Amino acid sequence: MGISLTRFAPNMFLCQCKYAEEIVYMAKMANCKIMPTPVHSKSKLSANEGAPVSDPTLYRSLAGALQYLTFTRHDIAYVVLQVCLFMHDPRESHFAALKRIIRYVKGTLDFGLHIYLSAPTKLLSYKDADWAGCRDTRRSTSGYYVFLVDNLISWSVKRKATLSSSSVEAEYRGVANVVTKICWLRNLLLELQCPLLKASIVYCDNISAIYMSHNLVQHQRTKHIEMDIHFVREKVALGQVKILHVPSSYQYADILQRNY
Repeated sequence: MGISLTRFAPNMFLCQCKYAEEIVYMAKMANCKIMPTPVHSKSKLSANEGAPVSDPTLYRSLAGALQYLTFTRHDIAYVVLQVCLFMHDPRESHFAALKRIIRYVKGTLDFGLHIYLSAPTKLLSYKDADWAGCRDTRRSTSGYYVFLVDNLISWSVKRKATLSSSSVEAEYRGVANVVTKICWLRNLLLELQCPLLKASIVYCDNISAIYMSHNLVQHQRTKHIEMDIHFVREKVALGQVKILHVPSSYQYADILQRNY
């Protein structure tokens, strides 16, 4: 994966510059035009749009290589997910989107992940989800960031396996996903003799989803997500997690489920 570590005492910087260059050369795009963003702000890919690509093996190789690049490049996690969804039957429009990612990567080879020296005293996360964002299946995509104090230590972007009947359901299932990750991280820190004494914060920009995490009344319209509801409420009641509102303009997780 070509991860290099550079120390700027007492901090560190993780980068995959060499690996990113290899991807650019694999695509034969060393002299390509650099793009300022990895995806067009108005584009939404569809499974049956355009003619099939002439070399699907190259497409799959490049898409797979970009997945490993997201280990230190969370800024391309969302768009890499989009092109990977069509590896079974790639079309020319999908290949064009993939090439745009590589043009963006070529211009940002020195991007990476900063790790700062700090005591592991708190976990906080930002999560967001779209609703019915997929043009073909109308399934939702959710993503989250988890910070240990000032350090970004975990992020994820996933297409939901099932349909969400409302934006609240899509947001709340995303909350359940990030709470699951937070519980795992809290247990890991406990095993490392660094227990967290304060509740971990989950920032969500959906008021209804926050209300559901505190309201003990089980409404008829939420019965289909009952397990997620009880799981999150239990962690809130135990004081391990707090679900708080954040304005959309400060929602960092937007980058993981929305076009730029």
